[in-house]
Amino acid sequence: FSQSFDLSTSLFALALTKRTPIIIYSTANNQEDKMGVLTIYLDKATNLKNEDTMGTSDPYIKFSLEQDNMIKDKDYGDMKSSVKKNDLNPVYGETFHFNIPSLNNMELTVKVMDDDIVSDDKMGKSKIKLEKHGLNATPKEFKEKVYNRVFGKDAYVHLTLKYEE
Repeated sequence: FSQSFDLSTSLFALALTKRTPIIIYSTANNQEDKMGVLTIYLDKATNLKNEDTMGTSDPYIKFSLEQDNMIKDKDYGDMKSSVKKNDLNPVYGETFHFNIPSLNNMELTVKVMDDDIVSDDKMGKSKIKLEKHGLNATPKEFKEKVYNRVFGKDAYVHLTLKYEE
């Protein structure tokens, strides 16, 4: 049995047992295990629809990140903004970070929610397929429609996204 191995790329041991080579190694340094950072800067939301029957909605934004795979999707978590009381045009100025392996098949869901005592109401939603946008270290602005009105102005969430490996 003769084969060369680069020990610096995480080969831990090579053992021969009854003429059958057994290779034990770590994948910690493989390219697929390197993580990048998706940074989301949540600027503001505009023209949100009031979901409260009494008073004005108390909106917050919920981000969910998922890798859309053919067989099984992989969830990279949820993050949420602060709640803005009685405000249909809230300004956030908040930053969020997701650690992800790449932008391949990644989908960011942006939900606008109304904070209520009993259960929160959905005020709007948008999905962004990150791979399509060629994100890199240079921030890119997004104005995502989260609610389409037949009469009146549509509701939007204003974001800036960047991705660094």
